[in-house]
Amino acid sequence: MLPALTPSNSFFWKAGHDGRLKILRCDACGEWLHPPGPVCPACLSRDLTPRPVSGRATIETYTINHQAWSADLLVPYVVAIVSLEECSAVRLTTNVIDCAPEDVHIGDAVRVLFEQHGDVWLPLFVRT
Repeated sequence: MLPALTPSNSFFWKAGHDGRLKILRCDACGEWLHPPGPVCPACLSRDLTPRPVSGRATIETYTINHQAWSADLLVPYVVAIVSLEECSAVRLTTNVIDCAPEDVHIGDAVRVLFEQHGDVWLPLFVRT
């Protein structure tokens, strides 16, 4: 299933069209905000702007799934939580692709790449 695009999250799901991961940042205090929301949790400002980030991250934890939840899903696959380089408090749940699941480890450096599905660009990560 693909995410539903809304006015508050479409910048995130469409950012891959130019190959850049974008995260909301507060213009008032500089706090990074993900998932997207209407106000900064640090200062309550509504002045939030999607900003490009490097797409570099670190694997914080992961699991290897062996259940195919859809017919086109190849198993096993890795579901990981990664922290972004610019804003380590921001964590994304994603897939680590293009490597054997047994080669994935906590602390691995990864970088984003995108997989397009219609208007949605899913941010996936590969080991660097």
